[in-house]
Amino acid sequence: MDGKIAAAIKRHQAAAAALAADPSAIKEIAGALARVARAGGKVLVCGNGGSASDSLHIAGELVGRFKKERRAVAAVALAADPAVLTCLGNDYGFDRVFERQVEALGRPGDALIAISTSGSSPNVLQAAIKARELGLTVIGFLGANGGAVLKHCHHAFLAPETDTPRVQEMHILAAHIVCELVEDAVAAP
Repeated sequence: MDGKIAAAIKRHQAAAAALAADPSAIKEIAGALARVARAGGKVLVCGNGGSASDSLHIAGELVGRFKKERRAVAAVALAADPAVLTCLGNDYGFDRVFERQVEALGRPGDALIAISTSGSSPNVLQAAIKARELGLTVIGFLGANGGAVLKHCHHAFLAPETDTPRVQEMHILAAHIVCELVEDAVAAP
């Protein structure tokens, strides 16, 4: 048991060190989201499983506050409404549950954060494609190689890991940093 604990911590530390060595993607993403927020646009966030939980977390940090008082940033987690998800899953298929919401809620000048540890989740991919079609800025929080979603992103954070739990840990670390930077930009005069 001790070996598994030590191995997990070692991989986490190595991934965090790789992230620290090149924070350029985080800066780009924060800048893009700050532009959306300052212009009054909204941020849509989608993902499955743990990434759905991250989408709820990110939306909450943007609408609420991260560390300081400032105006709210419009953000919606597309996994948050079970009635909408089950309606769309039943009527259109699970691959379209996020795409359809992007079509309903997204407007040019908004952003979509597409979260997928593999980069190949079909419903996240369809959301990214639709968002791009509609003129949204598409931001990926993806696994190490980016998968199929990567080519539809304007900006992407590729977690420097391949193990799903470590990828998710880097996603939330990067997302927290992005939220803080966006908050600073929104709070600035």
